[in-house]
Amino acid sequence: MNLGDIVTQEAIIPDLRVSSKKQLLQAIAEKASELTGISARAIFDTILQRERLGSTGVGKGIAIPHGKFPNFDRIVGVFARLHAPVDFEALDDQPVDIVFLLLAPESAGADHLKALSRIARVLRDPGRISKLRATEDPEALFSFLTEDQASNAA
Repeated sequence: MNLGDIVTQEAIIPDLRVSSKKQLLQAIAEKASELTGISARAIFDTILQRERLGSTGVGKGIAIPHGKFPNFDRIVGVFARLHAPVDFEALDDQPVDIVFLLLAPESAGADHLKALSRIARVLRDPGRISKLRATEDPEALFSFLTEDQASNAA
């Protein structure tokens, strides 16, 4: 699974200016709503409910909030690069500046887990994270997210 299968250039927020976790989740829910037709409120409520189970801030300034939705037919991602890091109650207590929201159908099961795994693998690559943090250009961000990982393996 390539991230290009779940994120489009329109789903890139290159310089999101928020000052809290709540504002961040609201902003990416609004962007996801534009792309999916699911109400921003439903997205926000679902990802907030997931955050209450435990932070999706995975460490090193990265968060991967996610949620499942009934009557939804595809897996969709939204990527945000924050202008300034915000406290996200991450596992390592570091503020977050890279966020990848994942929305999936309730029935997605293994595909949802595969998508989460792929996102985590891509965002674990230090070289790629450095590139993502170094630019605000949406096309470049999309390219860095979706480039084939095999090209970096050498």
